[in-house]
Parts: sequence; C-alpha cells; structure tokens
Amino acid sequence: MQKYRNPLPTVDIIIEIETEGGRQGIVLINRKNPPYGWALPGGFVDYGESLEQAAVREAKEETSLDIRLECQMHTYSDPKRDPRKHTISTVYIARAKGHPVARDDAKEVKIFAKDELNFPLAFDHAKILVDYFERKAGEE
Repeated sequence: MQKYRNPLPTVDIIIEIETEGGRQGIVLINRKNPPYGWALPGGFVDYGESLEQAAVREAKEETSLDIRLECQMHTYSDPKRDPRKHTISTVYIARAKGHPVARDDAKEVKIFAKDELNFPLAFDHAKILVDYFERKAGEE
C-alpha cells in the first residue's frame, strides 16, 4: 500500500496592539526552539481543531494574550517556508490589549512598531509582514 505524505497545517497570527508609547505595533516572539529567531506567534493545528481555534490557542500559549481575530489574511504554502518540514500556514490578523508575556515556545515576547522591524525573521515571516504592511497601506 502506498503511503502518502501531506504538508502539515499551521497558523500564524499578526497581533495588532498598542505600544506603551501609544504607537500601533505587532507582537513577535523570540523562539525558544529551532529554528531560532524572532517570529510571529503561531504553530501547528491540532487534530479536531479549526484554524481559528488554533490561532486563538497559539496566541494565548505563546504571548498570554486573549486575541480577537479580525480576518484571515492569506495562506502561505512554499515547501521551503519551514526548514523542518513542509507546512502550509494560514495567517490571521488579530487585535489584543494588554501586556504580552512570553510562555510555551517563546523565550521572549515584544511589541514592535513597523519602523523597528529591521532584523531577520524566522521562517517566511519577513515576507508575510511585507504583505501585511502593503495591505495596511492599501486600506489607508
């Protein structure tokens, strides 16, 4: 019998939040596990879980924030987007209030304004954020 291999579904969440200085920012985590580096909160979808449920759960697990999903932004499926294995990630835009606290797979969490994002990101998250900021610019 032939065994099929399929990509694994994941979610990533762009969490919009206000910085302490009152500027609009997004939440990134510094990953505790490989691949290391700053990344959007997110992770694998559990069996029996919807994409939306996974996004809310992963955001809470990694940032301690309760989020409100605003919309599904895009799905990214490049087989090379995750160096560990082939994943397909659905990206959500969400809003939150409060102060994020690193938990679970995050060793650090921080709010970044757009002009502070001048460093490499894990996975394909730099591309995702380029797409996000282009989308935001188109809404203005």
